[in-house]
Amino acid sequence: MSLIGSDQFLQWVELKKKDSIPKQHPFDLPMVRNLGRIEFHRRVTFIVGENGSGKSTLLEGISVAWGFNAEGGSKNFSFATSPTHSELHGFLRLARGTKRPTDGFFLRAESFYNVATYVEGLGVSGYGKNSLHEQSHGESFLALFMNRFRGNGLYILDEPEAALSPSRQLALLVRLHQLAQNGSQFIIATHSPLIMAYPDASIYQVNENGFARVKYEETEHFNLTKRFLNDPKRYLRELFRE
Repeated sequence: MSLIGSDQFLQWVELKKKDSIPKQHPFDLPMVRNLGRIEFHRRVTFIVGENGSGKSTLLEGISVAWGFNAEGGSKNFSFATSPTHSELHGFLRLARGTKRPTDGFFLRAESFYNVATYVEGLGVSGYGKNSLHEQSHGESFLALFMNRFRGNGLYILDEPEAALSPSRQLALLVRLHQLAQNGSQFIIATHSPLIMAYPDASIYQVNENGFARVKYEETEHFNLTKRFLNDPKRYLRELFRE
């Protein structure tokens, strides 16, 4: 079943120039080498997988190809504290919808400090009453979601749970739902079984063949968390025995 709707901003991504892709990283990753067409949900798409599988690399490539700053921010951000992003964006083909967003943001947890510093240097408003640097890491993340994300936008989030407690992850889900209901589209790489539980979202799990679309209950994150919480003591005994 096609996920594409007439009111979404980004319909799909695929790898172009397959016969001429380089051999160096990240093109040596199975996820990149075997990348087919990924159709995005009109509202929320999750990309999940193990560390090092290439999730963040793919989101970075999509973001740069869309026009976002490689370290994060909006299309108006133009800074680079460490230009280490890959060339993947040049090998991606994006299918844009006919509808254009009025807002957008690329969040990558690992470089959010650099984004906060850039915002502070600009002296712009719209991120809450307090400076992002005057808040805890988690508070600054929530301030971004609650104040900067205005709706009718494309938001690409790389591990947004990194600084958030479980209760704050649930708060993020509420905000995500508000924005999705208001016409926004999200593409999210996450390890959090709480966040990826968002109803009716599409979930793509990275595997050796590229990607497979799976149900929430089929993700490794859900099953591992469920097994652990069902009987933590027994799980730990087995784990330590190994």
